[in-house]
Amino acid sequence: MEVNQAAGLHNLFSAARTSQQEELDVFHQAASLRPVVPRSRITRTIAVAGGKGGVGKTTVAVNLAMAMAMAGRDVMLLDADMGVANVDVQLGLSPIRHMGHMLEGLCTLQDLVMPAQHGLKVVPGGSGVRRLAKMGNGEHAAVIRAFDELRQPPEFLVVDTAAGVADNVAMFAAASDDVLIVVCDELASLTDAYALIKILAHEFGVRRFHIVANMVRQAGDAKKLFEKLARVCGRFLDVALDYMGMVPHDEWLRQAIRRQGAVVDLWPSSRAAVGFKQLAGAVDTWGKPAYPDLGRIAFFSGQGLPAAGW
Repeated sequence: MEVNQAAGLHNLFSAARTSQQEELDVFHQAASLRPVVPRSRITRTIAVAGGKGGVGKTTVAVNLAMAMAMAGRDVMLLDADMGVANVDVQLGLSPIRHMGHMLEGLCTLQDLVMPAQHGLKVVPGGSGVRRLAKMGNGEHAAVIRAFDELRQPPEFLVVDTAAGVADNVAMFAAASDDVLIVVCDELASLTDAYALIKILAHEFGVRRFHIVANMVRQAGDAKKLFEKLARVCGRFLDVALDYMGMVPHDEWLRQAIRRQGAVVDLWPSSRAAVGFKQLAGAVDTWGKPAYPDLGRIAFFSGQGLPAAGW
């Protein structure tokens, strides 16, 4: 079956490369961290993931969260790219604490929350801290559980995951209600997105994924990217993919990154900003989470366990 899958990926993506990364066996360790607990809470968590780096995942997370905040929603943005976090950089913030301080018991998650424009709340991950980059599954679980302790949970939590398909990416994505996969017009983007979807489906039971095409020239190109990914997933995986549209290539987006702001805030009429606002507006059409009753470590699951264990 694995040989057939590799051959299918080669043919359907018309690629010279049939394998981007070895599949991870560390998820069996992660699976042992998943107690069966009731899911009773109102916050909806959206994980933004992309497989490979360079697809604009953080830019999507930042502008999605900001667009929702500008629309009057109560939104919190978590930078879960521990050790090389840059959400704070994109938004011009200067955090004085990071996740390591929380895990060491020097502060609470509430102490890490920073205000951004339009009422958006940001939880920075920490950049250039080696220990954060080497966090184990126990520490990732502690971060997830820490959100139970927030005095006032937000209406939405947007989680910017790290690049790649490592266990920390999968744990944060699987702990969320919705997974938004960002792809761009590159072979590696499609193959790595497929690898991440496969891991989340096989190891964590995630069955529904939202797909957005980023940095594309026109709508037809975005639709073709989605159809390629959907074709492979439909052939080898028992999952459902929802096409969430596109964010076009736009020089104003580059300018916004240089200005350390969100393009939806700085240039709200730009093509990229319109794409992000359409994506934000579509969130309310997603329906109920696809797996609300599965036992798993989850954001806002109500466990209320202490966020310690570095």
